[in-house]
Amino acid sequence: MGAHEWARGAIDKALNEARQAGLDEALVLRALLSALVERSKASRPLSDLAQELQFLAENLDDGRDYMFMRP
Repeated sequence: MGAHEWARGAIDKALNEARQAGLDEALVLRALLSALVERSKASRPLSDLAQELQFLAENLDDGRDYMFMRP
């Protein structure tokens, strides 16, 4: 199992626990994102983390067609 697969499973488990506790999924996901960024700041250079977050933010649209991806 790879790290990404493990992470998705951990999120699914956390969301199931949050749902059972009556917590809103969107709020829990925002809290998890905030906690992950906070934890990442302690172990990574801020510029590296900022670049990764910027890349993820710019590529949120799964349906977007990128010129560099065309044959």
